[in-house]
Amino acid sequence: MLGSMIHLPGLGAFDHTSGFVPLPSTADGRFRVGQHGVTAIAATGDRKVEFVAVGDRTLAHVRSGLGYPAYYPVEPVWLDRPVRAVLMDLDGTSVRSERFWIRMIEQTTATLKADPGFSLEDDDLPHVSGHSVSEHLDHCLRKYVPGASVEQAREVYFAHVHREMRAILEGRGQAGAFEPVEGLREFLLALKGRGIRIALVTSGLHEKAWPEIVSAFRAMDLGDPAAFYDAIITAGVAIRPGQPGTLGELAPKPHPWLYAEAMRVGLGMPFSERSHVLGLEDSGAGVCALRLAGVTTVGMDGGNIDRSGTRSLCARVCASFEDVLQMIDG
Repeated sequence: MLGSMIHLPGLGAFDHTSGFVPLPSTADGRFRVGQHGVTAIAATGDRKVEFVAVGDRTLAHVRSGLGYPAYYPVEPVWLDRPVRAVLMDLDGTSVRSERFWIRMIEQTTATLKADPGFSLEDDDLPHVSGHSVSEHLDHCLRKYVPGASVEQAREVYFAHVHREMRAILEGRGQAGAFEPVEGLREFLLALKGRGIRIALVTSGLHEKAWPEIVSAFRAMDLGDPAAFYDAIITAGVAIRPGQPGTLGELAPKPHPWLYAEAMRVGLGMPFSERSHVLGLEDSGAGVCALRLAGVTTVGMDGGNIDRSGTRSLCARVCASFEDVLQMIDG
């Protein structure tokens, strides 16, 4: 448990109810409390991000299951009205899809094990959602198929995904695999009516994300999502033998880059205008990504924000899109 309070410049002061975990040092040993100006170190409950207080600044250490961690400066955030843009997560926040993607990881593991009856265990769930595909697969390989490589697993995984996504786009896929979250249609139209720009942001690769978006827009009768959103940012194209790929596995949420690209490149808003931007997320990884991108973060109930220990990074946690509109309107 935390002591009386822990102070992280740019983030605030936190007690034992915050969900943060106090640490004597960072996981890589680079920083230690009491040395070189470090006054405090605390991690999110899921240990994915560590915050290091050094003098009057805080650094965020984003850990990596694939061996490529990174440190980012934590900037203060505040909300100025009018809100000019909303950045929205896809899975969980906009579309109910988590069970489908967990099933893809499960099917991949079953194929690698040559066990059609294989199923994941309950304690696997925090490790197979909210992070990159490679990290999900790495967990399953270490636990269930130690002789297989991540590269081999990715090949099997994308074969399953390609088959399922093609079926969904052709209208013959799993019914109800991707359903819009309750109230999404009304919320999106309300934002449009207020002149607020909307960016959809996902750590999912394009071939995974696009059928989700199309399926949800069909259900909402909102036409072409590419024409509706002001920007759609995905993790790009998967790397396959003999084919080019884009950066999507080593820099997903909780890294800030997808949200930073949506704001700066997709919407053309410089960092200095970030106080007019609101971000919506239902996962701990996404909450960290928004916060490290310098955006005021609204947590959405129903995800793993409490389990990941990231509620304290949210300006507010809302139960519905109606609550978010009230916050936007002030």
